[in-house]
Amino acid sequence: MEPINNSVMLQWSERDTDLVFSAHQVSDGTLRTIALLTLLLQPPDNLPEVLILDEPELGLHPYAINIIGGLIKSVSHYSQVILATQSPLLIDCFEPEDIIVVERKDGKSYFSRLEESKLEDWLAEYSLSEIWNKNIIGGRPRR
Repeated sequence: MEPINNSVMLQWSERDTDLVFSAHQVSDGTLRTIALLTLLLQPPDNLPEVLILDEPELGLHPYAINIIGGLIKSVSHYSQVILATQSPLLIDCFEPEDIIVVERKDGKSYFSRLEESKLEDWLAEYSLSEIWNKNIIGGRPRR
């Protein structure tokens, strides 16, 4: 791929057609997926020390969310990953010890890491996202 005027033009064709598409002709979810895959599939030596991802699930198909979640987990072996999400599907890609819940109270933010041992009974019956939705682990907006 040769840069033209210091930029790279993305183009691709759909299988079994001669039509060529460019970035402005595809969905936001497709562009987001391409950007996330480009970042998350870098060789470990090319990864930054810290990755901050804000709601990477936006605009993605549920299956793609699972793939991205797995890649984020893999990348976390090489980089510190800070991730904000409101996606139950993405939460289920991780283990309780991977999760830090942030609660806002009295103008301050409180951070707490989940402890699987304290959630054993709940996790025997429910997924991590289900106990989040039930507000067992917090993280729900206050009125």
